Amino acid sequence: MNNNFLIPANTKKSKLILGFFTPVDLAIFGFGCTITVVMLFIFQGLTFNMALVVLMPALISAFLVIPVPNYHNVLQLLTNIVTFILNRKRYYWKGWCYKDGEK
Repeated sequence: MNNNFLIPANTKKSKLILGFFTPVDLAIFGFGCTITVVMLFIFQGLTFNMALVVLMPALISAFLVIPVPNYHNVLQLLTNIVTFILNRKRYYWKGWCYKDGEK
């Protein structure tokens, strides 16, 4: 085969619900939609601005679970960004040649 190897691009996609969502993602989206539905029952006769406020939980939760390239979803991307910003920036080498330069 001329040293051509076929490697699946999305090997973990089969572990996701509908190929996109984890149970946590669906819980976040379901919680946001539930809050929105409850708020729609509570606030009747909405103006446009009030309707936007009532729809915010569903819109924010949908934004967090939207799939993005190279990451599972926006929530995972934000988690990686925060972890990178808050963690140590100086990395110490401890590989197999750690003491090669010392005498």
